[in-house]
Amino acid sequence: MSPIPRRSLLKAAAVAGAATQASWALGARPADAAPAASAADDAPVTLDWLEDGGLGAAPGTTVGVPWPKGVHRPDRTFALTDAAGRSVPTQSWPLAYWPDGSLKWTAHAVASGAGKLTLTAGPPAAPEHEVTVTRHGGTIDISTGVITARIGTSGTTVVKSVTRGATEIARDGRLVLLRQPEIEDGDQGTVRTERFDGAITGVEVEQRGPVRAVVRVDGKHRKGDRSRLPFSLRLYFYAGADSFRMVHTITFDGTQEPGKASGDFVRGLGVRFTVPMRDAAYDRHIRVGGEGTGLLREAVKGITGLRRDPGAAVQAAQFEGRKLPDPATWDQRVTSRLQYIPEWGDYTLSQLSADGFTLRKRTKKGYGWVGAGGGRRASGFGYVGGASGGLSFGLRDFWEKHPAQLDIRDAHTDAAEVTLWLWSPEAQPMDLRFYHDGMGQDSYAEQLEGLNITYEDYEPGFGTPYGIARTSELLFWANASTPAAEALARQVEAVRVPPQLAAPPAQLIKARVFGPGLYSEPDRSTPAKARIEDHLDFLFTYYRDQVEQRRWYGFWDYGDIMHTYDTARHQWRYDIGGYAWDNSELSPDLWLWYAYLRSGRADIFRFAEAMTRHTGEVDVYHLGQWAGLGTRHGVQHYADSAKQQRIANTTYRRFYYFLTGDERVGDLMRANVDSDETFLVLDPQRKVRPDPDYRPDPHALSIGFGTDWSGLVSAWLTEWERKGPQWEKARARVLSTMETIAAQPNGFVQGSGLYDLDTGRFAVADTPAVSVSHLSAVFGLNELCAELIDLVDMPAFEEAYYDYCRYFNATKAEQKARYGSDFGSLILFQGHSRLDAYAAVRTGDAELAERAWEKFYNSDGYKESAPWTTEKIGGPLALVPGTEASWVSTNDTALYGLAAIENLALLGDRMP
Repeated sequence: MSPIPRRSLLKAAAVAGAATQASWALGARPADAAPAASAADDAPVTLDWLEDGGLGAAPGTTVGVPWPKGVHRPDRTFALTDAAGRSVPTQSWPLAYWPDGSLKWTAHAVASGAGKLTLTAGPPAAPEHEVTVTRHGGTIDISTGVITARIGTSGTTVVKSVTRGATEIARDGRLVLLRQPEIEDGDQGTVRTERFDGAITGVEVEQRGPVRAVVRVDGKHRKGDRSRLPFSLRLYFYAGADSFRMVHTITFDGTQEPGKASGDFVRGLGVRFTVPMRDAAYDRHIRVGGEGTGLLREAVKGITGLRRDPGAAVQAAQFEGRKLPDPATWDQRVTSRLQYIPEWGDYTLSQLSADGFTLRKRTKKGYGWVGAGGGRRASGFGYVGGASGGLSFGLRDFWEKHPAQLDIRDAHTDAAEVTLWLWSPEAQPMDLRFYHDGMGQDSYAEQLEGLNITYEDYEPGFGTPYGIARTSELLFWANASTPAAEALARQVEAVRVPPQLAAPPAQLIKARVFGPGLYSEPDRSTPAKARIEDHLDFLFTYYRDQVEQRRWYGFWDYGDIMHTYDTARHQWRYDIGGYAWDNSELSPDLWLWYAYLRSGRADIFRFAEAMTRHTGEVDVYHLGQWAGLGTRHGVQHYADSAKQQRIANTTYRRFYYFLTGDERVGDLMRANVDSDETFLVLDPQRKVRPDPDYRPDPHALSIGFGTDWSGLVSAWLTEWERKGPQWEKARARVLSTMETIAAQPNGFVQGSGLYDLDTGRFAVADTPAVSVSHLSAVFGLNELCAELIDLVDMPAFEEAYYDYCRYFNATKAEQKARYGSDFGSLILFQGHSRLDAYAAVRTGDAELAERAWEKFYNSDGYKESAPWTTEKIGGPLALVPGTEASWVSTNDTALYGLAAIENLALLGDRMP
């Protein structure tokens, strides 16, 4: 990289003037510039469910809806109606604002409804049973009108009780952590475990109804004066619901050193409730979910299959979960011997892999287990209770995020205990130690040599999991009695795929959100367009199928995909340095979300949702010295020593947050607002910087205008539009960095600048420099600049960015003529064709438009003319039979996907 000249205070002072120069480059307003709001923009929006049906057994859902600029004032209210014109109660709140103060995104909570719903401006209907929140000393009572949950504000009991009417359905909801201080690397030894209980440190009511209430609970797992694994829970309650949702996040703060068998090894991680058992043993029922909506349906004391028959009607009633008639009415040969029938109090379903679960039961502790069946993939659902009420419970992504487990204990006593294990205590302990010993890579020179062979940027002590996090979702129902089979099936479905309302692609496009003009609905009107659409479908389907074939599942892995394929082994390079887990490299997250925005496809949404949950939690540090930084692609998600802001990029989280209003993802984005300070902690150029004595200067931090700034500005932009606690600072950072990038002698081509943490500005260099990387624009820069240019009237910034777009794919001679030096050896031209397309539309440059398609079709990356096919593999060539497309790489996929989507939207009518 070219050295960065020292700051020039004179030029820095002149930035404001430079940023207010003349308007559009060719003097004409581009066709896709933001139009003034019209009456049509205020038209009703039809919301539909991602999957078929409606809310089903779920307690409720929340949907985000975007609006064009200037359409709705901040205090606008909204109403919902169903297809028959009936009012559907909704609770609305703003998620984001346009710079003029009008609403940009609104969230709408719904507690009932099926079929398509229509959202309009107007007064909302009130629910029949409103959610209420009441604080009583050390507890918070949440009532949905059907159930009441009492939340603790201190101690180790999170949910003190859940009642339905006058009946207590569950109590003592708490968190459990089993820690193992040693791990057995051999075949001998004695496993010791100790239990930590979740201790509350803070509680906040975030919403109070009338349709939805949200309570956040923070704390740590404690044992005596020791603590491990900070947690953050959110409990969601909806009007009229008999259930509630829990979003559970843990952050790993233990110690696990490579080469050592001692440390903090998680043996079990769970959520536990006590369920009162009031009914006779033969009226107590157990339900455990198997494959699909399949269920084990048994009673604690079974009266079916006996040597003596109590009567067909009695047997049928027990199987169906109905209260049995008085035993005096049964065949007395059964009634008189009831005391001899065993009572089965304990059940365990363990899912230790993505391909198998086992179910067993026993009468009580100290007695032998009996196999009760098994299968491939359990739903993660269970129920325990009886005719007078019981608790249904479920853990989403149960088999996908194995090892998981469901326990029911002591159902034969007056208090059963239910535990949903996010990490099964029957699995191997959670081993997060770094995977190799460094192989002599002690110096930077040796580490760079290692990078040149395994593509892993190794450095001692950097492959640590300290600070990574994981979020899980759980559902609980307080039932008045044992639900019928059809009701249980609906509960299972709600656990597996929570219902989600969605705004249609047309509304997302009209509102000009997420890179205005960069995506359009799929169009197969010409053979050329249809071919690209087919190829986009091929790539998504291939990765979806590879997740299944290669078993990219597991508690820490689910949601990510692999980086590069090994054609010799017919295997992804899961064990080779930087070629393994992708960790958002070159923005597959962005490709998936754009694919969803234009299509509205549920399967793409769910794939992108899982990736967002993973990459925002596991690939990023949330505690410790590297909080706010993510980890480059590697064999383990935290293995590589390149800890960079580009991986923690808020760009990849914004979609899910604004489409669903998810508060946890909102936390992740807000945590990034001050991530410019991470450049004080870790110099990303430390191994290649020519000055070994360099120390980060808070008034002169070296920050790149590409991968670094795009990650920073996405966090600032999001905080600004959300009007968060630091929105004024964030807005100032957005504007000042835009201004000072534009004022550089060579704009974006300058490559980087010296950033002042106090002022939020880049110093303007004394002399021009040319420093262009093929990576600069492939972590969301084009998409963010499209948003910023649409939001902020700053012609100098626009022209600086258009210039970057014009010259990246230009010839070396053209680059040298413009900047005095060419850009060196570059790659990723196909992905950068979308920059050509964007600048072509914005400036009206017909030659750029032609070049966009030329680079898309005839540079690097995927070729439209190539055979887009897979080959079958099996037998001795692969672990499991399936298919391979050995020519596919995730870098090329992400760039092709984004270039195809954006080029079609911008220049679909200019295709050769």
